[in-house]
Amino acid sequence: MGIADIKKSTEQRMQKSLEALKVDLGKIRTGRAHTGILDHVMVDYYGNPTPITQVANVTLVDARTIGISPWEKKLVGAIEKAIRDSDLGLNPATQGDLIRVPMPALTEERRRDLIKVVKSEGENAKVAVRNLRRDGNNALKDLLKSKEASEDEERRAQDEVQKLTDRFIVEIDKLLATKETELMSV
Repeated sequence: MGIADIKKSTEQRMQKSLEALKVDLGKIRTGRAHTGILDHVMVDYYGNPTPITQVANVTLVDARTIGISPWEKKLVGAIEKAIRDSDLGLNPATQGDLIRVPMPALTEERRRDLIKVVKSEGENAKVAVRNLRRDGNNALKDLLKSKEASEDEERRAQDEVQKLTDRFIVEIDKLLATKETELMSV
């Protein structure tokens, strides 16, 4: 594995950490409704835990309400139970075949708690990126030890890995700032 391979691999893994943070931040709800909030809620479908999106049509009714239309009528109760049992704090209401999930307004205290969660997720992502930097630098040092790269090449590559790290840390900070303003806007 050469220097270019190590840099490419490190960058790809840092990108995956950034994507994982985006997914995690998407699950933290703001006052507005979005269908992605129910992605990790599992419904008991013939004894198998199945994502809601695979047993029902999930849409936005309006800015604060999610509508769920199950493909089978008998799933209405199971979907309602799954949403209530999830850690989202949502209370679905059934109207015939349609399940409405209103998004409650966030209190100031709840917003502050969510911002703490966002900051914690961001710090975890930064730690992951820094760990990937360490792994990349160790791989570069191994190349130097095995005499596959000169000291100058290894030093330049470490500088580039550091620049990658800085770039991804800035991206993480941008994501966190965006999410915080989203949470604080009423």
